[in-house]
Amino acid sequence: MKEEYKNIEFIDQEQERKEIRSFSLRDLLDGSILTRNIVVQQLPFIFFLTLLAVIYISNRYHAERTFRKVNEIQIEVKNLRAEQITTTAKLMNISKPSAVSRLVEERELELKELSKPPVVLTKKKKNR
Repeated sequence: MKEEYKNIEFIDQEQERKEIRSFSLRDLLDGSILTRNIVVQQLPFIFFLTLLAVIYISNRYHAERTFRKVNEIQIEVKNLRAEQITTTAKLMNISKPSAVSRLVEERELELKELSKPPVVLTKKKKNR
């Protein structure tokens, strides 16, 4: 009885070796290679590798998308910085006393320049 089991195991091992060694294009095309014992045993590992590949690909797409957003934001920052410099320069020119008086005259506001310096008013403290 034990000899029969040994023969069966030996035959199974021989078949597995033949399955490993015999690999043809025909087996691949008709799909019979997927039903072999060695392939079936390796399915969890194949699924794991597939999952890793999908994660790797999605990570790559995410990195590219992030890189594009960073570039867009850098361009926007450059544009805003240029606009800020331009606005600051305009404000500096407008705030000059000569520019202010010219703008007052152009808009016909009834304002005049002071001929005397301003006076500071202070409140005296009462002595108790």
